Amino acid sequence: MRAAAIVVAGGSGSRMGRPKQFLPLAGATVAEWSLRCFAGMPEVESVILVLGPESLAEHGPRLNGGKVKVVAAGATRMGSVKNGFAALPRGVEVVAVHDGARSMITPEIARATLAEALKSGAAVAAVPVKDTLKRVPKGQSAVAETPDRAQFWAAQTPQCYRYDVLEEALTRFKDDADATDESQLVERCGRRVCVVTSSYENFKITTPEDMIMAEAILAARAGAPRLTKVGFGFDIHRLVAGRELWLGGIKLAHDKGLLGHSDGDAVLHAACDAVLGALGLGEIGIAFPPSEPKFKGLKSREIVAHTLGKVADAGGEIVHLDVTLIAEEPKLRPHYDALKASVAALFELPAERVSLKAKSHEGLDAIGRGEAISCHAVATVLAR
Repeated sequence: MRAAAIVVAGGSGSRMGRPKQFLPLAGATVAEWSLRCFAGMPEVESVILVLGPESLAEHGPRLNGGKVKVVAAGATRMGSVKNGFAALPRGVEVVAVHDGARSMITPEIARATLAEALKSGAAVAAVPVKDTLKRVPKGQSAVAETPDRAQFWAAQTPQCYRYDVLEEALTRFKDDADATDESQLVERCGRRVCVVTSSYENFKITTPEDMIMAEAILAARAGAPRLTKVGFGFDIHRLVAGRELWLGGIKLAHDKGLLGHSDGDAVLHAACDAVLGALGLGEIGIAFPPSEPKFKGLKSREIVAHTLGKVADAGGEIVHLDVTLIAEEPKLRPHYDALKASVAALFELPAERVSLKAKSHEGLDAIGRGEAISCHAVATVLAR
């Protein structure tokens, strides 16, 4: 069969505090595990990744390529599916629509659902409901009835359709913004939707505790346990006139800046050294030697990107960063929140997994005289 997949990853992640599709998970990100599944299937010739505006700008260029084509999300889930559908290549026979937050999808489940859809027109991966169900009327708290759970299934994704079946549903109900999945629209077209037995592991990552379960499942599948590793980083730069002051990826207003071959960002340099140290990979000067003219003026966010690539190569995940700045000037406490948020964003971590604070040097030596700024960092990393 000629198959394609639409991976919908355009949500805002309001319950997680940031788009959950790009939270780090077992050496990749939540959405990338879904991409790997479909892109790795020989029968799937194209994977359309649908991203919201922020994710499109931040991750789109990196993920667009090979089988994967990145497109912009719509205002609703149905709008996003329509945008993905419009980008499908000609001649596709069957289409899988998958939620990018279901990272534990397997080729076996996807293949079985696609095959059933090719045969019957529409198929949904699902599992029998395990819990006892209670029907409670809206706005009330009393149970009205206890239905027989044997007739209920919990729908998952992928939801797969012959191309013409999905095209009809999206065309006939193009203005329907309330449908929570495409199979509802297919049912309203008078077509039968079949259920394909899936796995309870194929759950949707929605809350922080889901990340813990997903991590455990993916680690068990990989077979090799990941170890907790700790690395330490240190950096120091002179404060000189005529330079911009960059710390933690943001420019601070000050009459001096840090002298260096790059932008001199002591926070990012120390943090990257800590992460590389945890992986046993030395320090940033190995990849970015100050003797190389091509690295002059290098933005330290590029060093962070290189470091994250090394973490991914090791199948790792940064668990926590603890950063301590030592400076007599400028006063850094007013900038704590901005510095912490910037470091968290650059290292693709939730804010609660970053600690940042500053100390003075009590007037002692070069730092105490306001001639330099130093930074210490400790990184906790899971890696094989």
